Amino acid sequence: MDIRSALKDAMARLSAANVPSHALAAELLLIDTLGRDRAWMYAHPEFELDLAGAEKYFELVAQRASGVPSQYLTGKQEFWGLEFEVTPAVLIPRPETEHIIEVALDRLGPARKSEPLRIADVGTGSGCIAVALASELPMAQIFATDISAGALEVAQRNAARHGFSARIHFAETNLLDAFAGEAQRFDAIVSNPPYIGIADAPALQREVRAHEPKIALFAGDDGLAVYAPLIREASAALRQGGLLILELGHNSLAPVHEWLESGDWSDIHVTNDLAGIPRVISAEHR
Repeated sequence: MDIRSALKDAMARLSAANVPSHALAAELLLIDTLGRDRAWMYAHPEFELDLAGAEKYFELVAQRASGVPSQYLTGKQEFWGLEFEVTPAVLIPRPETEHIIEVALDRLGPARKSEPLRIADVGTGSGCIAVALASELPMAQIFATDISAGALEVAQRNAARHGFSARIHFAETNLLDAFAGEAQRFDAIVSNPPYIGIADAPALQREVRAHEPKIALFAGDDGLAVYAPLIREASAALRQGGLLILELGHNSLAPVHEWLESGDWSDIHVTNDLAGIPRVISAEHR
């Protein structure tokens, strides 16, 4: 079977299974099977897959049709222009989470390149935020926490593959518990916390609901359970003038904004994503 026929067959199978972006999924899985890039694949539509290659490809297609995300099948996802390993132990990095990096860089200001910053990434997952910040902040020390040992293993491999193992330090802990009582405080704390309500689970895509780690998705019945304790712990862990930068869930802006306004916080900003949805809230510790 040649590439053209394999793609056509896979697209039809994925479309019949109601897989979102089925054509793209068929392409990504074939690119992974071939070990080639997209340009080569389309330049050689007559290339014949051997029996082993065809069997591998259509096994991946069958798994994708059953709901397994493409990223878990290929084991990778791009974020901030960098390639990250992903496994079912970690949340798949989303483009909208890149707004955390943009807000952090903007609020840290021009001096960020030369200052020896101390930054915490709470709930690091794949380590995508920690690695992206390390790539942009050459003098920073990043402290990445997660409650999941499996997630930290993936994050550590991602830090190593991008050459940041010496500047990203990992801790298996709930939120900022590992740093409670420390005299040295952080210049910034960033987080993409779990923010989906358990009651909203049935409305999620099956790929998310059935395959991504629940501990990284759900935060109580309403999705707000992590924000209040994280804001409280951040207040104790940040220096005066330090920044807290949080990704928002669809219903979290009002309560999170209220918690910040009633606490030791000033200069509260809300950043919308490209769809105009409030995506990141940031504040300065007084």
